[in-house]
Amino acid sequence: MSRSLCAIFLALVLASCGGGHKAPPRNLDNACSIAKQRPDYIKAFRKTERKWGVPVHVQMATIYQESRYRADARTPHKFVLGVIPMGRQSSAFGYSQALDGTWDEYRKETRRRSAKRDRISDASDFMGWYMNKTREKNGIALNDARNQYLAYHEGHAGYARGSYRSKSWLVRVADSVAARAATYDRQLSSCSRIR
Repeated sequence: MSRSLCAIFLALVLASCGGGHKAPPRNLDNACSIAKQRPDYIKAFRKTERKWGVPVHVQMATIYQESRYRADARTPHKFVLGVIPMGRQSSAFGYSQALDGTWDEYRKETRRRSAKRDRISDASDFMGWYMNKTREKNGIALNDARNQYLAYHEGHAGYARGSYRSKSWLVRVADSVAARAATYDRQLSSCSRIR
């Protein structure tokens, strides 16, 4: 193989391994840092806030909890006898960890057939859609990160039944989401040039 052909091949291999925008931003504890590294994220969150009314900081805290900003996030595998893989724990995928059925319902209802769970703008729009359904069905304010997260995790019917009450670990996670949302809100107000 000629040197130039080897160089082109090597460049293509390296480019395909880059991860690019799919890699999560660094310093996920700082909303301003996320916004600076990924201006397209903030653009998507703002668009969702305008369209659906869900505050940017609530979206950011929920996405942090669901995927740590990993576009290709999936649930862990299930194993039989501790070693034989038997598929994933659920069909949750992408930034928002939307389940297959709920994602299909969203795409049908919003007529966004080409929406993808590993695209931040689509994941953000999905959250806006879902959290508005939560407000309609469960009466939870869009800025109530804690209860919006509980309903996001348990589903609308599960939240209405109070299924989260028997899951102390989930209540702690929801409290953590609310705390992170409050932190992100304070941080975003201090980096106003981004907001």
